[in-house]
Amino acid sequence: MSSSMLVAGPRLAVALVLLTAVAAAVATVGRLGHGRQIAVAAARAALQLAAVSALITAIVASLRATAAFVAVMCAVAAGTSARRITRGRHGWWAAVPIVAGSLPVVVGLLVAGLLPPRGIAVIPVAGILIGGAMTATSLAGRRALDELDGRWGEVEAALALGLPSRDASLLVCRPAAAQALIPALDQTRTVGLVTLPGAYVGVLLGGASPVAAGITQLFVLVGLLAVEAVAVVLTVELVARGRLHRR
Repeated sequence: MSSSMLVAGPRLAVALVLLTAVAAAVATVGRLGHGRQIAVAAARAALQLAAVSALITAIVASLRATAAFVAVMCAVAAGTSARRITRGRHGWWAAVPIVAGSLPVVVGLLVAGLLPPRGIAVIPVAGILIGGAMTATSLAGRRALDELDGRWGEVEAALALGLPSRDASLLVCRPAAAQALIPALDQTRTVGLVTLPGAYVGVLLGGASPVAAGITQLFVLVGLLAVEAVAVVLTVELVARGRLHRR
């Protein structure tokens, strides 16, 4: 069985360029406003994956280098979410739900002996969990702030009735922010029926049995649900307390 799902070569490079061009063109023609961002994101992904591929051997051989790389992942994820949520300097608060949601799970798995203390195991798992926390934080933060902007009159009405500022804000923004969990919920509900996610395919191509691949994927999906739930709750709390805002 081949160890790669795709055949590397010039045709793959052409396919990637064409797919990027199609995505950017459709976004531009459809006036979605992200045509240039799609092209930039694809180019950045190619460069970043090339750099990581070149460094991964050295990184996974050292636990200190692995820890440093995970810290960089958290910093980049926090910066990305901060830019999505706010333009102010207080955006660093976005690091709180990302770190608090993902790293305790990674540490717990290491302490429990379920995750080998090797870079080749820690980096992929940490990356998946940090990425999930980042997505949940960005979505929850944007939805919560959008809801507060659009329904500020309801917040003022709640304040007039004597509710504390935090409680009044939560009444308005919490239901909308909770929708940030929908992608993770849908992926978990439909796994195996609609998609075979990356962890399953990767373990399967690595030579493991379908059962082992399924167990690994189940762990990833359930872990993501836990991580993203924590991230959403903390993000909503930060918004309600005024730590994350647009100004």
